Parts: sequence; structure tokens; C-alpha cells
Amino acid sequence: MFPFLIHPILLFFLILPPPTPARPPPTPGPSPVTVLTVRNHNHTWNEFDKFHDSRRGSHVSSIADLKKYFHRFGYLPTRYPNFTDAFDTQFKRAITQYQAQRGVPVSGNLDTITLSHITAPRCGVSDTDTSPFMRHYAYFTGRPRWTRNIPMNLTYAFSPQYSITVLNSSAIKTAFERAFSRWSSVIPVNFTLTDDYVFADIKIGFYSGDHGDGEPFDGVLGVLAHSFSPEIGRLHLDAAETWAVDFESEKSKVAVDLESVALHEIGHVMGLKHTSVREAVMYPSLKPRERKLDLKVDDIKGIQDLYGSNPNFKLGSSNMESYISSNQAVVLRFGLPMWIKLVVIVLVWFSCM
Repeated sequence: MFPFLIHPILLFFLILPPPTPARPPPTPGPSPVTVLTVRNHNHTWNEFDKFHDSRRGSHVSSIADLKKYFHRFGYLPTRYPNFTDAFDTQFKRAITQYQAQRGVPVSGNLDTITLSHITAPRCGVSDTDTSPFMRHYAYFTGRPRWTRNIPMNLTYAFSPQYSITVLNSSAIKTAFERAFSRWSSVIPVNFTLTDDYVFADIKIGFYSGDHGDGEPFDGVLGVLAHSFSPEIGRLHLDAAETWAVDFESEKSKVAVDLESVALHEIGHVMGLKHTSVREAVMYPSLKPRERKLDLKVDDIKGIQDLYGSNPNFKLGSSNMESYISSNQAVVLRFGLPMWIKLVVIVLVWFSCM
């Protein structure tokens, strides 16, 4: 009997070309928002105003405000002089850099998805690396870190003067304790709560408006918090926010998860800046009622490059994420090159003789 007839099923799968990956139905892209209309050299912003009116809590209400936003977060030069409604070349470049840093389609236009990111609540720390090639974690200028012996112990304390009443002190301390423990689980650093606020390494407080550090808060949503690079150790949260530790009991539509923000700001205190990886803890924005509590590979690699790895840490499936884009090939079963298929067929043939 001809030997190939012995394994017809195997031969069928080996010879059969790999199946074409099933493509999900296309997701409609964001509808472009026309924000610039030139009429006798006058700029009108009807579509932008319409978008802004639909976003309660947004602190951006004009193109001039957008320029101030980009200036504050590092996308326009320090001495940028033109905070007007003119759509100039530097402003368009800032949009392009912002889109690249945020991991959204780079068009240079103020489309809906870009505006939705701009108007989302975010961290007040600037986005240092605005290069369109930045695709992962970043550090403060000079790559500062805490310079203590490894394993390291850092203390933290809460301001007795600048606090909030919407949450009790026990709930606040528990949220921060969990956030600190997530970082210490991946690096050889231990964080210890102390009552000595003056001499604590990390000083935490809830502040309102202009509180003397050159980075005033802006009320509900907008900027949620900000922190300073090592070894300054200051971590400030906006007292105007509706801070929450349990969305079951806190029903406000503008509630912000305290532990998620604490986790992000501790990353800054330890030396990390923002990333363009949306799933990562160090991504700059957080939606109301959103929780982001798992350190991703990007966060872990970034912080371990500064401090090394906790000896007990193992990278597992819980913090592994896929970065396969929609235009990358997906390897499927039996999707082998033809030359490998032919080798296998010959081996099967000889084994059956």
C-alpha cells in the first residue's frame, strides 16, 4: 500500500495552506472634527466649542487653552509666545507629538479621539519625551533615583494639615499602603508609614488651587495630582476631586479612584515619567470611575531599570500583555512555512516504509 495513505489526516493538515486569520468587523474610526474654518482670515471654532460643551469638567475651552495645555505638558517651547486662536505650525507640530506620545493615530489634526484625550482627567506631571519615536517608559531629565543602599527603605507620611474629609484617614492610608506594596513587590524597596511628616522621605498631601509649588490645581477633574522627581519626594493630590476607594458606595459620576492615582504618582516619586502604553499604570490619564491597579510589563521594566528586581518577583501571566497590532501577522496552528511541511512529509513517508 502507498505509504502516504496511512496518514491522510496528517497530510491534509500539512499540505493545507494556513487559514486566513478571521478579521473582526472593522471598528468605525473617530469622526474627524473640523476645528478650523477660515472665513476672511477669521478663525471660528464652532465644532470645537460643540465638542467642549459635551465634556463637562473639561478645563480646555478654546484653541488658546489648548496651546496653554500643550505648553504646560511639554509640547510647546518654554518661551512660546503665541497663546492665541491661530492654528500655527508649532501648534500643529505639538498636536502631532501629543498624538504619538498618547499612542493615538498621528494626523496633526484635532480629531475627536485626540480631543477626548486632551479633555480627560490626567496627572499634572509634564510629558518629558515628546519624540514621535517614544513608545515606552521614560525618566526625568538626568535619570534621577533614590540613592540608598539596596535593599532600600523609604518612609512616607501624610500631611496633618492638608487632608480631605470625603474619606476617613484609615481608608486613605489603606489605599496608599496597597499602592506602595505593588511597587515594592517588583523592586527591592520597602515603604514604611511614619508619623514624622517633617523627616519622611515621601510627603503626601491634598491641596487646593495654587499651593505654592508652581503647579496649581484646577478644581474638579482636569489635573488630578502631581509628584516630583527623586529625591524631592512630594506627592500632591487635588483636594477638590471626589476621591473614592469603593465605587459601590461612591456613586458620583466624577469619582476618582484614589489607589489608582496613588499608584501612578508613586511611580513619579520613584523616578518614572509618562509612557505611551495605554494599559500601563504610568499612562498620563485616568477616566472618572476607572481603576488601573496592575503594573504592566512597561511599568515593571522601567522601574527595575532604576532599582533592580525584587528577588522574589517573577514575571507572570498576570502582568504580561500583548502588543500585537492589527497589522502584524498572527501565528496559527499549522501555519508553517512550506519547506518545513515538505520535510515533515518526507519524514512521515520514510517512517511508513
